[in-house]
Amino acid sequence: ISLADETGLIVDIGGWVLDEACRCCRAWHQAGFTDMHVSVNVSAMQFGQPRLLEAVRDALARTHLPSGCLMLEITESSLMENAESTAGMLRALRNMGVRISVDDFGTGYSSLSYLKRFPLDVIKIDKSFVRDLCVDEEDAAIVRAIIALAHSMRRSTIAEGVETQAQIDILKRENCEFFQGFYFGRPMVLERIVERLAAQDAPPAPS
Repeated sequence: ISLADETGLIVDIGGWVLDEACRCCRAWHQAGFTDMHVSVNVSAMQFGQPRLLEAVRDALARTHLPSGCLMLEITESSLMENAESTAGMLRALRNMGVRISVDDFGTGYSSLSYLKRFPLDVIKIDKSFVRDLCVDEEDAAIVRAIIALAHSMRRSTIAEGVETQAQIDILKRENCEFFQGFYFGRPMVLERIVERLAAQDAPPAPS
């Protein structure tokens, strides 16, 4: 990833990932899994490209994926690189119906002002705060504060790096809405995802 960033290839790679993510999500819908949504990480370089809006619009049009099923994940540092143009880009994406999340919250600029300034839908709690959530009171306090702040501003929260049931229990108690991590599964190929979805959707076997 770092080499792709340095060479500028990350823009082309990011465009391909966006297309593939939309295509796969649409295929899941056609297979009957109509509740599926997809999130795509957008690099700082990709986010700074004037063609990003067009690329998103084209990907949605080509795949016939409803815009509300796509979420773009953007890091704090990317948001703050050019605040004026960033705000305009986010508004345009939101107007298309695309959802926006700030990734790795708490590890970048951590300026609370941008939560008010930028039209965001979701705050992702960085895994560095989730990892020791069960044993570190300071991490627990930070997570609790992030969730409370997000909810007070009508944003949803996703906890990253979830690996244990104990973490889930605490996060649920604090009203965190969504979880992401190895507890639910490691990265897998598309075919394996479809198999897993089908297994979850299948009726229970008769006893």
